Parts: sequence; structure tokens; C-alpha cells
Amino acid sequence: MAAMTLSDTPAYFSVRDIHAYYGESYIVQGVSFEINEGEILALLGRNGAGKTSTLRAIARTGDPQVTRGEIWLDGDPLHAMASFEASRAGLGLVPEDRRIIQGLTVEENLKLAQIAPPVGWSLDQIYELFPRLEERRKQEGVTLSGGEQQMLAIARALARQVKILLLDEPYEGLAPVIVQEIAKTLSHIREQGITTVIVEQNAVAALKLADRAVILDTGTVVYDGSAQAVLDDEKLRAEYLAI
Repeated sequence: MAAMTLSDTPAYFSVRDIHAYYGESYIVQGVSFEINEGEILALLGRNGAGKTSTLRAIARTGDPQVTRGEIWLDGDPLHAMASFEASRAGLGLVPEDRRIIQGLTVEENLKLAQIAPPVGWSLDQIYELFPRLEERRKQEGVTLSGGEQQMLAIARALARQVKILLLDEPYEGLAPVIVQEIAKTLSHIREQGITTVIVEQNAVAALKLADRAVILDTGTVVYDGSAQAVLDDEKLRAEYLAI
């Protein structure tokens, strides 16, 4: 099993010995991993392994409470920032519930994300990647299908100047054909040099897309290495992913 060895100098994105709690519950227990620019990393594990909690700790949401550790993005210490400052530094979180704003159209959701600098992709760029959103740009965002709402949530993150995209369960509840469409979109985003971390219960789909994988078990890293190696290791998948 691959062991995680951190370099002396943080990589493009580096999570270093993060510890976090919900109240007295010790959820994230010294998680560390690194990602190179433009890579996709699948953050995997069984239910309750600490995947979403780790993602929320990285995003500086305030819950869980981070008590120790460092998070670096392109030389910036995110661990020393509030969540809005981390967002300005290039961190984009797409939460599991997508949080499409009720009462606003697709285009209004996107324009709202662009109100404050730094602005990222233009509407033209977003609509080129998501033609379905252009077709529905005047439709209220919460009335879109599940797959379209996921596209809008990702597009809204891109409307900011994002360097790393954190995706929590982007495939949840989606038909296989829509999962494939979202995967193609994420591959295109990778080609633009954007780094991505995906938390996903559909481990096989995430592994097929990712360059690397980190597997968590009870809040600790038990594997850090090639995504393809996980697909090829039946024993590892059965033990930690139940697939």
C-alpha cells in the first residue's frame, strides 16, 4: 500500500496533517496529501470515513472545526484564511446539495457569482462548455433537472477565478448517461489546468476519471497513489470501498 511522504516544499495543492472535530467527535485525524497542478484526485472511502468532513475542513467552512494542520494552494496558506479569503485565493467548493439560489434564473446565478472580484470564466466560456445551460439561461435554476443543477453548480464555481475545485458527490442521484457527461466536463476542466478533488460514493466512476486516489478510513489516510492501481487491486477495493 502506498505511503504518503510530504515534500519539504508544499506542492501546488498540499494538505498537511489536518485534524478536525464536530464538537467532541474527532473526525479528521491527521489527513495529508498533495496534488500537482491540473490533476484530478478522487477522495474515497466508506460512509463515515471522513471524506466530506475533510473537504469541508479544506474549504474553511467552520464546521468541522480545524484544530491543527496546514493547507497550501499555489503558495498561499489557506489554513490562515477565512472561507471567503480562501475563495478569493482560488478555492471553489461545490457542495453536495449544490445550493442553487431559489428565485434566480440560471444566468442570474452565474452573474451573482461574478459580482465580486476575482472573476473567472466569462458567460460565453461557460455556455460553450455547458450548452444546455445556455438553452435554459432564463429558466429558474432550482427547476432544472438534477444533472443540469450539477452543471450549474460547477459553472458557478468556474465563474470565480478558481484554481482548485472541490466537488462533493457530483454524481449523486444522476443517471449513468449524465454521470458520463459530467465526467467529460471535468476532463475538459482539467485540460484548462484546473486542479480538482472529488469526493464520491460512485468510486469506480471517480477512479476512471482521476489521476490519483486517496482512501480514508475512520478519518485517516490508508492509501495515497495511482487511481488505476486502486481499480486493479480487488483486495484494496473490497476492504476499504466495498466494491
